[in-house]
Amino acid sequence: MKTHYDIFWAFMRVGMLGFGGGPAAIPLVQKEAVDTYKWLTDEEFSDILAIGNTLPGPIITKMAGYIGYRVAGVLGLINAIVASIVPTVILMIIFLVSLSAFREYAWVQGMTQGVLPVVAVMLGMLTWGFIKKSKQDLGWSYVIFLLIISIAFIEFLNIHPAILIAALIIFVFLKPQPKEEEPI
Repeated sequence: MKTHYDIFWAFMRVGMLGFGGGPAAIPLVQKEAVDTYKWLTDEEFSDILAIGNTLPGPIITKMAGYIGYRVAGVLGLINAIVASIVPTVILMIIFLVSLSAFREYAWVQGMTQGVLPVVAVMLGMLTWGFIKKSKQDLGWSYVIFLLIISIAFIEFLNIHPAILIAALIIFVFLKPQPKEEEPI
């Protein structure tokens, strides 16, 4: 029962504090699933994030569903999805009603604009963590090459990130693997 309680509160916090949608909530999911509860390693989290980005739909519900299922089966899946969605829906209704009534006030505009830099810092920290992990696995030359190629494809050629991720996954599956030497 404690596991379901932990799943619920972990994803409830993500749902309530993930201001800005999926990208802003991803670092919160990582904090809960990897750092706080140790349900996943950094590598597993990276894999889930990569695969989740290639699938349609909101990333947080996909991640919550998978993590909940992995930790506590089908009931964990349902628990995590409900915990990540319900607070968002309730807060959205409350905020939209409140903000529409006070939208002209400078403090409301300042509040909504003030959150953006915080979200940017959270995303930057998550990105830097992924870059450091990639450097350990691949080395700086591959990491820099992949960063440049990714920026070029996504920003300048307007290729959707999911297509790039899917292409990389396919490449890894299809590339010839080096043969391991048999022990003598």
